[in-house]
Amino acid sequence: MTTGRRAPGAAPPQWRVLGPVVVAALFGVVLAWMLRGSGGLAWVAIARVLADCVGAVVIGFAALPRLNDRLTVTWRPLAALAGVWFVAEFTVLVCEAAEIVGVPVARLGAGDFVTFLGRLSGGQIGIAILFCTGAIVCYSALAFRRPDTASADLVLVFAAVALSLRPITGHMSQQMFGSVLAAIHALAAALWLGLLLAMVLVLRTRGEWAATLPHYSRLAAPLVAVVALTGLINGVVRLGGLAPLFSSGYGRILLAKLAVLCALVALGWWWRRTWVRKAADHRVTAEVSLRNAAIEVVAMALAFGLAATLAVTA
Repeated sequence: MTTGRRAPGAAPPQWRVLGPVVVAALFGVVLAWMLRGSGGLAWVAIARVLADCVGAVVIGFAALPRLNDRLTVTWRPLAALAGVWFVAEFTVLVCEAAEIVGVPVARLGAGDFVTFLGRLSGGQIGIAILFCTGAIVCYSALAFRRPDTASADLVLVFAAVALSLRPITGHMSQQMFGSVLAAIHALAAALWLGLLLAMVLVLRTRGEWAATLPHYSRLAAPLVAVVALTGLINGVVRLGGLAPLFSSGYGRILLAKLAVLCALVALGWWWRRTWVRKAADHRVTAEVSLRNAAIEVVAMALAFGLAATLAVTA
């Protein structure tokens, strides 16, 4: 006979949303590959979108108490997520090394991989990212044992550095202020997705949604504006005109990403007029808030999938 109670240590039911989020992110990668129209499926994009999404959740978990001072950092799931992030970033490194060497991932030799890590900037950046993610894993594991003396500030710093390192050394770094714009774009996107997904995974009651959602809604508007503006500047600089928007794979992926972003802006506007107001007045159940937030994070994950392929498209 079942009691309906959750077994000790079992994941809460809202963690099931991670399944649709992963599917949407991978679909974004596949859609971008189809829009690109040339070359094989970029396996590095798959690894990268998973790393970007998990990294966003990590920074979201660490920043969530800043939206609601009654919340505390949940260190155990944060440590587990950081561990997944570490593995995903290592996978990105392996995929990048195989791409540089020109062999399938399964045939990448240990010597070639070590050479990539030690002599090429991409490998050295990857080592720095692994150091940051590894530091988050270790600190979160220790903080779980001593939560009273732990602070999320260190996690925020290491997560911000890890999320910024790869974008600031990409193609935008060759332009004036390009690295700064790339870092701002990556961090704004990570906070936009990460905070809302952390809310889905952490918030349990109508009162918690009422106290947290309005603060997120006010923060989301400038975050979206920053993502849109920096992404537009990046695309214009990269393409050098309007014609490549339709004639190049990069341009078509950028248009798809812009379309998803516009849809998310429209959805956010509608949520702010309906859901957010009712939630703030305690007139929406936690289940409804969970469902609405899940819909939005799945759409965001689709945009992240497009962005991951865009980042590795020449």
